Amino acid sequence: MAIAGISAAALVATACGGGDSSSDSGSGGGEGQAGGSFSIHGCTPQNPLVPGNTNETCGGNILDAVTAKLVHYNPETAEPENDLAESIETEDNQTFTVKLKEGRKFSDGTDVTAKSFVDAWNWNRAGKNATLSSYFFDVIEGAADMDCGTKKEKDKESGEMVDVPDCEGSPAKADEMSGLKVVDDTTFTIKTTEKVSNLPVRLGYTAFAPLPESFFEDDGKAFGDKPVGAGPYMVKTYDKGQQVVLEKNPEYTGDFAGNADEVTFKFYQDTDAAYKDVQAGTLDILDQLPTSALAGKKYEGDLPDRTEQKATGVFQSISFPSPKADKTFDDNLELRKAISMAIDRDTIIDKIFAGTRQPATGWVSPAVDGYKEGACGDACTYDKAKAKEMFDQAGGYDGTITISYNADGDHKAWVDATCSSITDALGVKCVGKSYPDFATMRALVTDKKMKGLFRTGWQMDYPSIENFLAPLYGTGAGSNDGDYSSEKFDTLLKEAAAGEDAEAANTKYQEAEAELANGFPVIPLWYGQAIAGWSDKVDNVKLTPFGTIDVATVTVK
Repeated sequence: MAIAGISAAALVATACGGGDSSSDSGSGGGEGQAGGSFSIHGCTPQNPLVPGNTNETCGGNILDAVTAKLVHYNPETAEPENDLAESIETEDNQTFTVKLKEGRKFSDGTDVTAKSFVDAWNWNRAGKNATLSSYFFDVIEGAADMDCGTKKEKDKESGEMVDVPDCEGSPAKADEMSGLKVVDDTTFTIKTTEKVSNLPVRLGYTAFAPLPESFFEDDGKAFGDKPVGAGPYMVKTYDKGQQVVLEKNPEYTGDFAGNADEVTFKFYQDTDAAYKDVQAGTLDILDQLPTSALAGKKYEGDLPDRTEQKATGVFQSISFPSPKADKTFDDNLELRKAISMAIDRDTIIDKIFAGTRQPATGWVSPAVDGYKEGACGDACTYDKAKAKEMFDQAGGYDGTITISYNADGDHKAWVDATCSSITDALGVKCVGKSYPDFATMRALVTDKKMKGLFRTGWQMDYPSIENFLAPLYGTGAGSNDGDYSSEKFDTLLKEAAAGEDAEAANTKYQEAEAELANGFPVIPLWYGQAIAGWSDKVDNVKLTPFGTIDVATVTVK
């Protein structure tokens, strides 16, 4: 969120090269058994639970348990394994034939068919639906024909005339992508605009999940509160702002069934509160321990033999705002780099995270094949004197630098420390600005209304170097929060995707990452190390290379 079980013809990209577990105390000896219920830390989803419109972890973690995709990522290695797919075959990395396993059903009892995928992907890509994940389908032939035209409209913030979608006045040329064809109930084909060597690796991401016929009756309006998937669990109840309760999907016959009968995602406004609940036994699993528990490895005494540490495909950063909301940093590369150079990553990691992070030297995680150290250059190396010199050459900064963050995550300590480092080096006031929860903050970011700097993080959707580049910095990509755009970067992405083999593709992706240093869309901070903790009620708790908990394998004692 790479490939055992998928056709060898499709195996053109390798699994992640890192992410081995370095557990402090292990995940238990398998004392649990099937059945029972447990609770896990969650957070408020930004949007209704529609796969194609969920591009963040709060909703994504829930949907990962509810949906099934063509492939499933191994919880130990992140390698893709066949799930709904019987096979994914290609001879040229441009035309792919997908055959489905027979007899798989959605939780409403209806069959998962080739049409379930084709209809879902067409709906996700349609310009009129404006989904956050539409970008992932741009590689399919005919995707561009599903975009609406535009019209000029005055922007409420800037007062400038800007282009906005006009689906009523200028509807899309097509209602479906020409590159998707249903062959029969269990077979469909995918034709891409150009060669896409790692397409099979991508197909385990939530955006590629199939949708039942009932979804299209109201364009997913009811579905968002109670999604219908083909995964091991289904939504029992959804109390907005409080929790989501999952129960076993009685129609599930796949290979990745859950052990527990019921799983509750509890939403917290404070990670420290969640940690205290784990200690008290009123919350069973916390996927990332708070910084307060890391100091002096306090957690080892608090949760004896009930923690696990693992390197993960997670990248943390500070993003610059979209020019639509704030032009202060626009076209000022020296200012962007000066702020980055003013951040003492090593000290912050040591004092705030007790050494459980790795300073970032670029924009791609070491957890994936193709990672190359040093793409960021000197701009990611703390140099107080050089940062100040570059800051002054850039014209300085008029006012107070703000770094926004969501208060329901464990961010205040490191944001305050980062601001302190920036102020010390540059002589400019810097303060953290908190928002009550993740959903509130992300709504501002998605709507391009966030002013000033803001924290961002990326948990890989699939184990590929491409996933750390294209969705985040490709022109018009759904997770391109700062509206970065570079024709050279986009071209390199296309050339990389068309690489004849993994080595050729990775070389081009590395060139694309190097190009980011010329635009500096975000400030790289550190790479992920997750430390999870749990109560004495559960066992077989496994951290995945994605930094998530494999909900299905958890057992209740």
